Amino acid sequence: MTQLIQHQIEIQSNQHAWESKPLLREIYRQFYSSIRTLIDLTIPGTVVEIGSGIGNLRDHVKNVVCTDLFRNPWLDVVCDGYRLPFRDGSVSHLVLFDVFHHLQAPKAFLLEARRVLGRSGRVILFEPYISLASHPVYGVLHHEPIAWKKPIDLNASPPQRHDYYAAQGNATRLFFRNGMSGFANDWNVFFKAAYCSFAYLLSGGYSKPAFYPASLLPAMNWIDTRLSRLPGVFASRCLIGLTPAKN
Repeated sequence: MTQLIQHQIEIQSNQHAWESKPLLREIYRQFYSSIRTLIDLTIPGTVVEIGSGIGNLRDHVKNVVCTDLFRNPWLDVVCDGYRLPFRDGSVSHLVLFDVFHHLQAPKAFLLEARRVLGRSGRVILFEPYISLASHPVYGVLHHEPIAWKKPIDLNASPPQRHDYYAAQGNATRLFFRNGMSGFANDWNVFFKAAYCSFAYLLSGGYSKPAFYPASLLPAMNWIDTRLSRLPGVFASRCLIGLTPAKN
């Protein structure tokens, strides 16, 4: 099965889940709301989402440019995250929702991000967070590998091939455990937080049935807020904001 066919199958499956699961839509509305708090519309330039999938960010952030590797009607640009078709300094924000852990060479992406961002530009990442509680859930119930001990490619060059890649643990390792090893001198972290989100984990996401009814979401949110005080134990999601270092 080609990468394009597999991608389109996943897109169709995700679209069906999105339309049929009000609980999933509400949880993601909360996620997008958190992302929106890091978007500063006074910064000049274009807000761009990398790897837009079914394009839901547009419902929450106006005038965002949606991109992905493969063409679909709701996308604005088809492009590779390592080779962005934007002028130097023309972008204000690059938003990656569950995309960073699919970047086999994250340093190569961040070099390209630095090129297209303006001086005050921002990269916003929303990613899985690997804690004591979330590790078995992501490891067992999700098809993507955590790759907790697999070496991370920190070369400055993009990979030669676009094979499928996933390592759910990369954001946790790079931004919470390893001190941004490999690119700490090029970027400043202006925001970093890990959150408990049993509401999300037990919703079944896009591929599994929900383990609780939508009416219990407020109670789940209440529990998540309190357990977020111990992110190393309970967190399952993280939000990261980067700006280019003024070297």
